[in-house]
Amino acid sequence: MPQGQPASVPDDGLTTRQRRNRPLTIVHTGIGKGKSTAAFGLALRAWNQGWPIGVFQFVKSAKWRVGEERALRVLGDSGEGGTVAWHKMGEGWSWVQRDIADSADAAREGWEQVKRDLAARTYQLYVLDEFAYPMHWGWVDTDEVVAVLRDRPGVQHVVVTGRNAPPALLDAADLVTDMSKVKHPMDAGQKGQRGIEW
Repeated sequence: MPQGQPASVPDDGLTTRQRRNRPLTIVHTGIGKGKSTAAFGLALRAWNQGWPIGVFQFVKSAKWRVGEERALRVLGDSGEGGTVAWHKMGEGWSWVQRDIADSADAAREGWEQVKRDLAARTYQLYVLDEFAYPMHWGWVDTDEVVAVLRDRPGVQHVVVTGRNAPPALLDAADLVTDMSKVKHPMDAGQKGQRGIEW
């Protein structure tokens, strides 16, 4: 196990082990590529630890065949690590507008399912992929999300991805990474590639 030393140790009465094993809220945001990819990397680590994993895709179309989905489903079914459940929230929302009312309803129902699973302690790692968007657009109440994540029972880790993560979520999170873009092939007119974007 890595033996890194924290920069400071709070006077909170917790032992090192208690502090190390507390549940984390993680946010991957920013305009750069790699937010979901980083979250799925965490899912691979969680699978290796034998944790049950719940992936909730809030925005990407349910019709998309995401490479990480197939890989994690195969791993989850292998019997060697943790289980993996993959939930797609309706048709989703990508860079092309669809029926906003249906997308908002699907996002709200997806959040209701996450709340039910948190209360039941269904998973140990929750990947809320592209969940920053429904909060940013006002489809899901950010203050409610922060309160639910703050008060969740047990040791359930949650990672939220997506651009424009609301400031209240960033303030409440334990780990925030802002993916910045330096350069991308799309800037030169190249479309997404198989094996790179999906």
